Amino acid sequence: MAPKGKGSKYRGTVVEFPDFNPSSDAEVLYNAMKGFGSDKETILELITSRSNAQRQEICAAYKSQYGKDLIGDLKYELTGKFERLIVGLMRPTAYHDAKEIKDAIEGIGTDEKCLIEILASRNNKQIHDLVNAYKDAYGRDLEADIVSDTSGHFKKMLVVLLQGTREEDDVVSEDLVEQDAQDLFDAGEVQWGTDEAKFITILGNRSVTHLQMVFDKYEKIANKEIEDSIRGELSGDFEKLMLAVVQCIRSVPMYFAKRLFKAMKGLGTADNTLIRIMVSRAEIDMLDIREFFRLSYEKSLYNMIKDDTSGEYKRSLLKLCGGDDDLAGEFFPEAAQLAYKMWEVSSMTRVKLKGTVQPAANFNPDSDAQALRKAMKGFGTDEDTIIDIVTHRSNAQRQEILQKYKSLLGRDLMADLKSELSGSLCRLILGLMMTPAQFDAKMMRKAMEGAGTDEKALIEILTTRNNQEILAMNEAYKEAYHKNLEDSLTSDTSGHFCRVLVSLVQGSREEGPADLARAQEDAKELGDAVNDESTSMETKFLSILCTRSYPHLRKVFQEFVTCTNKDVEQVIRKDISGDLKTVLIAIVRSIKNKPSYFADRLYKSMKGLGTDDRTLIRVLVSRSEIDLFNIRREYKELHDVSLHESIKGDTSGDYRKALLTLCGGED
Repeated sequence: MAPKGKGSKYRGTVVEFPDFNPSSDAEVLYNAMKGFGSDKETILELITSRSNAQRQEICAAYKSQYGKDLIGDLKYELTGKFERLIVGLMRPTAYHDAKEIKDAIEGIGTDEKCLIEILASRNNKQIHDLVNAYKDAYGRDLEADIVSDTSGHFKKMLVVLLQGTREEDDVVSEDLVEQDAQDLFDAGEVQWGTDEAKFITILGNRSVTHLQMVFDKYEKIANKEIEDSIRGELSGDFEKLMLAVVQCIRSVPMYFAKRLFKAMKGLGTADNTLIRIMVSRAEIDMLDIREFFRLSYEKSLYNMIKDDTSGEYKRSLLKLCGGDDDLAGEFFPEAAQLAYKMWEVSSMTRVKLKGTVQPAANFNPDSDAQALRKAMKGFGTDEDTIIDIVTHRSNAQRQEILQKYKSLLGRDLMADLKSELSGSLCRLILGLMMTPAQFDAKMMRKAMEGAGTDEKALIEILTTRNNQEILAMNEAYKEAYHKNLEDSLTSDTSGHFCRVLVSLVQGSREEGPADLARAQEDAKELGDAVNDESTSMETKFLSILCTRSYPHLRKVFQEFVTCTNKDVEQVIRKDISGDLKTVLIAIVRSIKNKPSYFADRLYKSMKGLGTDDRTLIRVLVSRSEIDLFNIRREYKELHDVSLHESIKGDTSGDYRKALLTLCGGED
C-alpha cells in the first residue's frame, strides 16, 4: 500500500520492450486477426511482452492506421478466459480496476471479495486514479455506487478507503503508536461489545509504517496478534475487509500470494481473481509475490498456474508470471530478507494453544457410566447419548468413566462400545476413549500392519509429538503389542527414511533455547552439505533436524537463508526425494507452524472424491485438547472455508455429529 520510494528496484515481471514501435506492433496485431480465424500465439506473445504504457500507444496507433478499436477487435476474435485476460492487459491500469469494481457491484449480488482485494491493496494515487477512471468510463460516482450496494460497517470502511487519504509520512510518533495500540485494545478486548468506529478510523487512515509499529505494540499489550482480535471481535464481510487491510499493511505481496493460492487450490479455479491479480501486479510486485508464494506453499506460482490452467490462457499467464522459482533455487536478494524475517517472526511469536474439548463441569463418572450402559442395553443403541457424553468429556474424565463402568457394572466399556457401534463412528469413539499414548500407539500399529505402510501417518505422528508424548507412546506400544516400536519401524521401513523415524522415536530431541553461535555453525554445515557433492547431504540433515530443539532449529533455518540465499524447505524439495523428503518437510513445517501443518493434513483428508477418515479421526482425536482451535483458525485462513463446513459437507450421520462436536464450532 505504500508508494514506491525513490530509487526502489523494479519488482515487476513485465518490462518496457526495447526498440518499441507502436505502428509495427499495431500492424502485427491487425494481420493476426485478419481473415478467417486469428493467430492467438502472435497476439499473446506481443501483448504480454509490452508494458501497459506501450499497449496504450499500440491502441492509439491501431485506431490511427486502421480506423478500428483494438480492444473491440480483440473481444470479437478471442473468447473465454483468454479474451478476458488479453482485454484486461490492454486497458490502462486504473480503468482495469474500474471495470473489475463495476462487474463486482452490478447485477444480482455483490462480489465482496473483489471490492475488498482492490480497495484494501491500492495506495492513495491508485485509489484516486480508480475513482477518476470509473467516473470517466461509466459516468457515475464510485462512492455512491458502493454505498448503494453495501451496508453497515463494511460500507463505512470501504468509503474511508475510497477517499485515498491514508497518511504517507514515514516519520512516526512513538506516543501515537502506543496510544493507537491501546485504543484498539480498549475498543475490542477490554469492553463489552466492540467499538468498530475506532478500528475504522485507525486502520483506515494511519500510514503503513505507523500501523506496522502499532501492530507490534498491540501484540505486546494483548498477548495476541491484531488479526486474532479482529477475528474474535468482528464478523462477516467487515471482518474480512479489516483482515485484508491488516495483511496489506504487513505485506501487499504476501496478501496477493495468498489470494492466488486460494484462487487455484482444490477443485476448479477462480479465474476472475487469477486474471485480476496477474494483470494488476505484473508491473508492480510480481517478483515478490512469486517469492512469498514459494515460501508459503508446496510449489512455485509458475508450476501451480501450469497445473491449473491450459491453452493460450495458460501460456499468457506464465508469460506474466515470468519464471519458475522451483528451478531458480536461490532467492532474489529482497526475498532472502523476507524469508529471514519470516523465520524471525516465527521464532518470536508466542501463540497460545487452545483445544476445543474442555473438562466437563460438575463431572460425575458414576452417572456417566450408568448413562452409557443404558444407551447400549437392550434392542438398538442410543448413539446420541454416547456421542454427547464421550465428546464433551476430557480424556482424563473418560479414563475415570472407564474405571467406573467396570467397577460398577463389571463390564468392559471399550468392548461394549465396539460391539454396539460400527464403521467410522466406532473408530472415532474408541479413539477418544483411549489415553493419548494408547491412541498414538494404535495409530502407529495400524500404519504398519497388513500389506503396505501408511508412511504419512508415521510421519505425522513422529514429527509432531514432543519427547514426553513419544516416550509414553513407546510404553503404550510395548504394553499393547509386546514389541518395541523401534523394532516395528525398523522391520517396516528402510534407508534414510527408517533412520529418521528411529531417531525421532527415541524421544530425545534437545529442549533448550536457541544457541546463536551453534545455530550459525549448524546452518553452515547444512549449506556445505547442499553444495558439497562428496558429503552425504541426507545424513547431515538427519543429524541436525532430528536432534536439535524447535527454538534452535528456527534460528538454524533463519541463518541458513543468510548462508545460502535459499529456503531450507525448498532445498529439501529440490535435492531430496521420496519418503525422506516428506518427513524432513514435515519437521520443517511443524517447526514453522504446527497448527498450519495439521490444517493442511485435514484439508487433504477431505478434498477431492472420498474422505481419508483415518487421518481425519487421528487429527481430531489427538489435537482436540491441545490446539484444535488454532488448527481451525489456520484452516479458515488457508482455505477460505471453515473446518466445520468441510466436515459437514464431507461426512454424514452420527459420525458427522461427533466430529462437529469435537471441532467445537463454526468460524
